[in-house]
Amino acid sequence: MSSPEASPSRPNGEALAPFRKQVVIATKFGFKIGTPGALDSRPEHIKQVAEASLKRLKIEAIDLFYQHRVDLETPIEDVAGAVKDLIKEGKVKHFGLSEPGAQTIRRAHAIQPVTAVQSEYSLWWREPEKEILPTLEELGIGFVPFSPLGKGFLTGKIDEHTTFDSSDFRNIVPRFTAEARKANQALVDLLGRIAERKKATAAQIAIAWLLAQRSWIVPIPGTTKIARLEENNGAAAIKLTSEDLREIDSAASQITVQGARYPEQLQRLTGR
Repeated sequence: MSSPEASPSRPNGEALAPFRKQVVIATKFGFKIGTPGALDSRPEHIKQVAEASLKRLKIEAIDLFYQHRVDLETPIEDVAGAVKDLIKEGKVKHFGLSEPGAQTIRRAHAIQPVTAVQSEYSLWWREPEKEILPTLEELGIGFVPFSPLGKGFLTGKIDEHTTFDSSDFRNIVPRFTAEARKANQALVDLLGRIAERKKATAAQIAIAWLLAQRSWIVPIPGTTKIARLEENNGAAAIKLTSEDLREIDSAASQITVQGARYPEQLQRLTGR
């Protein structure tokens, strides 16, 4: 489970209490609450966030504590050192990073071993394959891809005519312009063909593809519907053969995905 950074308006951990021993609780630090896009990974702020999370979630220790985005104003060694202190105090069990660059991972890991890295990864965003996956494999760090379904696009339920609620983040994502969605439909069509053969859904094939990349990859698809949760879980039972994977990679290599995954100001916060 993932919980946002400390904020007075966030819910407490009462709902978790009956299931505490059955779940892994991950939460993050690193943004200034109330100041969009502003970062704060000063050690004192990290510890304040940890204390607030423990109180709000009604737990004794945070299982996995991620830095939300790399803060260039605070050396990553100081960040890792602050989390190391929290681990020594028994308030945090494991250290994680979100959307870091490879060198940042190495520098942090040298101070406090990193357990998991959370970054976007899917058939339509394969940038982590260049440096992040090899680095994680070398260092023995797990990978937690978010948006494994391309923010919903890879499910096949979105096309160039789809409209989003005015508050939907996808309205400002270049990859979700009508023109980009039309151009990127080829990738969804590819998943659909494999899905039909496997008697599965496009979403399940997209997740199964991720699971087949490395044994230490744990995707975290988001949903608000029980039926979609069950569908996503069903992907774990789908076995893609080496032939299936070659077919997907060969076809995908012929498709140039259109549109940036983030607006420029947000993209600057990643891979640092």
